[in-house]
Amino acid sequence: MRREVHIIGGGLAGCEAAWQVARAGGQAILYEMRPTKQTAAHKTEWLAELVCSNSLKSEQENSASRLLKDELRRLGSLLLEIADRTRVPAGHALTVDREVFAAEVTRAIQSEPGVELRHQEITTLPPDRQWIVASGPLTSDALASEIARVTGAERLFFYDSISPIVDSESIDTSIAFRASRYGKSLDGTDDYLNCPFDRAEYEAFLNALLAASSVPAHIEQDKAKYFEACLPIEEIARRGRDTLRFGPMKPMGLTDPRTGRRPWAVVQLRQENARAGSWNLVGFQNHMRFGDQARVLRMIPGLQNAEFLRYGQVHRNTYINGPALLDATLRLRAHPNIFFAGQISGVEGYVESIATGLIAGVSAMAESPCAFPRETALGSLCAYVSGADPANYQPANITFDLLPKLDHPPKDRKLRQAEVCRRARAALEEHLKKPLPVVAAR
Repeated sequence: MRREVHIIGGGLAGCEAAWQVARAGGQAILYEMRPTKQTAAHKTEWLAELVCSNSLKSEQENSASRLLKDELRRLGSLLLEIADRTRVPAGHALTVDREVFAAEVTRAIQSEPGVELRHQEITTLPPDRQWIVASGPLTSDALASEIARVTGAERLFFYDSISPIVDSESIDTSIAFRASRYGKSLDGTDDYLNCPFDRAEYEAFLNALLAASSVPAHIEQDKAKYFEACLPIEEIARRGRDTLRFGPMKPMGLTDPRTGRRPWAVVQLRQENARAGSWNLVGFQNHMRFGDQARVLRMIPGLQNAEFLRYGQVHRNTYINGPALLDATLRLRAHPNIFFAGQISGVEGYVESIATGLIAGVSAMAESPCAFPRETALGSLCAYVSGADPANYQPANITFDLLPKLDHPPKDRKLRQAEVCRRARAALEEHLKKPLPVVAAR
């Protein structure tokens, strides 16, 4: 008898997980509640429906996004193979015809003997079954309550407030200065980089911020439902021209070494613990379109040449606190019969969701699940999801700062990135030489 793995969610992660279970000789039971119960965002009955963009991001050689996709191709990802077949012209990006893509994924899953598709809502996680939870950011209330019961309610988030992240090498440290407010820090060091504004710079920044275009809400009922603790900066600015100066941009307790005086306003940057070489703009979640966001945020003194590894966002997103709960194979430490994949596991992005689906599917079929090498994009993504600071955890896309630093990095950025990719591919090939510890039929 083939081993059964029960998979909740017919999105990108769930479909990839089901395919990997079937490839490994198991029987995947894939549950998708649509069309019996619809979400506020989906429009069709197809599996793997792309709700937002139709882009799977860059295919440029030696980019982090391309590296992750190449690893998935090497491992036989169904969804990457279909994406390649259904792509439409979009420069360096892998962009698909979303209708053809979803239809092709649905056809492949429905015709696979190792996958049984059931259109029903799952609201409990019985311990006598092997589960992969890939229910996505719009997880139903009933299932969310069950996940909260299993993981602990304080470890489940329903609202995602993400601040931008910039590459450390793109910060102008002749302007941005290291300091903690009033000289206070936990370890006696200056924990923050501070970008100081004079009054004219602040007023110009404020005008640009208020004039910027916002991303339209994809889910009508969630529009403008913000928690006070994570308001977008443009919402704060609309409450008054000095509101930001008394909020996330307050300059109290800081002195600009260039002037010897307190700045008019300050943006503070905090180093990302698990992301080497990157800094988070503290409290700068926002709803601006990415193009406007880059233009406006580059008006911050010291960030005029900023390279953004992630843009700010505020949106509904049900996800667990992965570092507090998961191991590097995406299995719950306290409940080894349950794996998580996709956005609910704490990743952002289509390809990242596919990647975690593949990993969860492979891991669920292994006698002793084994993490992918840390040098790979797959391994680094899971290392972040399972090993970041749980106190300040935010979902992540794949970027080079998630991968380990080189021992002897070239000075040229392009050469460094090429070497990181070469190392990742070599590590994956070594990993694939090991026999796959698949669960035996029973």
